[in-house]
Amino acid sequence: MNDFTTLPRTTTERRPRTWLRLAVMLLAVGLVAGGLIKFQQFKAGILKQVVATIRSEEPTVATAPASMQQWQPRQTSVGTARASNGADLAAEIGGVVDQIEFESGQTVTAGAELLRLRPNDDAAKLAQLQANADLANVTLQRDQKQLAAHGVPQATVDSDEANLKVTRAQVAAQQAVMAEKIVRAPFAGRLGVRQVDLGQFIAAGTTIVTLQQLDPMFVDFWLPQQTLGQIAVGQRVEVTADAWPGRIFRGQISSLNSKIDPTSRMLQVRANVANPDGAILPGMYVDVSIATGTQRSLVTIPAAAVAYNPYGSLVYVLRDEKDAQGKQQHVVRQQFVTTGAARGDQVSILKGVGANDVVVTAGQLKLHNGSIVKIDNAVQPTDNPAPVPQDH
Repeated sequence: MNDFTTLPRTTTERRPRTWLRLAVMLLAVGLVAGGLIKFQQFKAGILKQVVATIRSEEPTVATAPASMQQWQPRQTSVGTARASNGADLAAEIGGVVDQIEFESGQTVTAGAELLRLRPNDDAAKLAQLQANADLANVTLQRDQKQLAAHGVPQATVDSDEANLKVTRAQVAAQQAVMAEKIVRAPFAGRLGVRQVDLGQFIAAGTTIVTLQQLDPMFVDFWLPQQTLGQIAVGQRVEVTADAWPGRIFRGQISSLNSKIDPTSRMLQVRANVANPDGAILPGMYVDVSIATGTQRSLVTIPAAAVAYNPYGSLVYVLRDEKDAQGKQQHVVRQQFVTTGAARGDQVSILKGVGANDVVVTAGQLKLHNGSIVKIDNAVQPTDNPAPVPQDH
């Protein structure tokens, strides 16, 4: 056994190393925290410099003066064009197409023959029935003479008269059947695209071609029930279609529906519109405008000048003010406005802007209340009360 025995280390001997580790850890945390604080301060300083630089630059804007213009109150709606007379023509009975007497897109008169079905033995049946009717007529005339001579009883003559009526009715029935195999135009108008071919068998009711009377045209549209007191039969309307940019078709209200739709609370209105060249076709979507009330003068500015926000609409009004050194400068002031009706690229102002006030029409995103600006009106937003869409 050794004289020197190894003894366990005491808590007092391990304590210096524990405190050393703790101190190193606290120092590292402090350095990291200090670095983060310094970085945030540096970033805030850079942002402050950028904002100050941006604010120190005078933004460039476009401006336009407000003006007094005449405004005509109008009711507008979207309508559907329909022909004053229109039908999909078809034969009343089935058969084989024997003759086609029209071309697709042709203009026809009322009563014009368009198509015939194969007659088969119709003519022979008609001749047979006509012969029976002629024989019944001869028999009746002979028996009438015999009756005058008291050669036959009255009953025989009565039977002959009834037989003649029956045979003539059979002739009329056969003629009606033959007429059903001829399709005629019920009214004057323009034909559409032919849907059948020569020699084709068609069933009764098969569409052969559509026929539409294009002048005048009907335009059906809907208006809210509140407008009932503002419209009347005979009132003038203007109709436009995107197929004909810049063209206005004029007409007048021809009828008002006799009831309001209980679901939508809308009133159906029909207008009669002149369409001499057939530019409007049935089924087209059109815009309808009706002048109501009297004209009035309103302050008018370009619609681009108004900034619409949930808390209200505002514009930037240009003012000429002097700085501390007495130098003239352009300053914009925010002005809340009450907007009225709009038309095209313009909007009317009911409150907030007066005539001849100059408003900012472009560059508003760079502005705040009291911004000093530069003016460049080389490029202006459109200010057309009736713009026409253009393809570029």
